[in-house]
Amino acid sequence: MEVKRRRRTREALTGYVFILPAAIFFAVLGVYTLGYSLLLSFARWNGFSPHWTWVGIDNYLDVLFRDPNVAPYVLDAAVHTLFVMIAVPILAVVAGLPVALALNRITFLRTTLRTVFFLPYVTTGIAVFYAWTYVLQPQGSLNFILESLGLGTLAQPQGFLGNPATALPTLIAVMAWSSIPIAILLYLTGLQAIDPAVLDAAKVDGATGLRTTTSVIWPLLRPITAAVVLLNLRDALQGFQMFLLMTNGGPGGHTNVLGLEIYKQAFFKELRPTLGIASAIGWLLFVAAILLALVNVRMLRSRT
Repeated sequence: MEVKRRRRTREALTGYVFILPAAIFFAVLGVYTLGYSLLLSFARWNGFSPHWTWVGIDNYLDVLFRDPNVAPYVLDAAVHTLFVMIAVPILAVVAGLPVALALNRITFLRTTLRTVFFLPYVTTGIAVFYAWTYVLQPQGSLNFILESLGLGTLAQPQGFLGNPATALPTLIAVMAWSSIPIAILLYLTGLQAIDPAVLDAAKVDGATGLRTTTSVIWPLLRPITAAVVLLNLRDALQGFQMFLLMTNGGPGGHTNVLGLEIYKQAFFKELRPTLGIASAIGWLLFVAAILLALVNVRMLRSRT
C-alpha cells in the first residue's frame, strides 16, 4: 500500500509540474489582466503617467450618459453592435441549416463540397477582409457584376462601404458569410447524430420532407441552434477586426461598434487619460455577454 501511495503521489506531482507552466501563463495573461482592467475602469490614466487618478464609478457614468464627448459615440456604437448581434445569428441559422440539410443528403462529391463551404472559416481573416474591401470598392467586382447584368441601379458609385446607408448592412453580410461555415459544420454534426429510425417513423406517419424538417429535425437541433446563436453573439460583441480593417468605423461613424470604440478610446486619444473609459466600456460589454449567455442557457433548458 505504501509503495502504491508513493507512486500515486509521484504521478500527481509529475502531472502538476507539467500543467504548472500553463497555469502560470493563464494566471499572468488571464486573471491578472482581468483584475488589472477592472481596477483601471475606476481610474483615469493615459498609460504613461506614473500614477493613476482614482475616480470611482465616474468612468461608468461618463460612458453611459454624463460625458457628451464619450456617451453619444458609445450609444451609437451600442446600437450598431445590437444590429450586428441580431442580424448575424439570424443569417447564420437561416443560411446554415438549409445548406447543412443539402450536404447531409447528397453523396456525390460530399467531402469536396463540405470543404468548399467550410473554406471561408479557415481562411486568414485579414486576407479575406482586404479581399472583400477590394470587391466592394467603387471600381470593384461587385459594381462591375451588377452593371454587367443590367442592374446598374443597385451599384454604389461611392462603393458599398462608402455609402452610410449600405456600409453597416454590407459588413453584416460579410460577417455572416464568414460565420455560416461553422454553423453548417455544427448542423451537420447534429444531423448525423439523429437516429435514422426517428426519420423513418416520420415517413411512415406520412410526414413530407418539409414537415419532417420543421416538426422533427428542427426541434432536435435546438441545442445546435443555441450554440450557433451563442457563438455569433460572442463574435458580434467582441469582434472588431473586420470593422477596423474595412471601414475603421466610417463613413461618419456609421459602422462603429463597441469593440472598435474600446480600441479607439484606449489607443487613439493621444495622451488623454481614456484608458479607464476603455476599460469601463469593456467591462460593460463583458457583463452584457455574461447576461446573454445566461439567458441563452435558460431558454435552452426550458425547451429541453
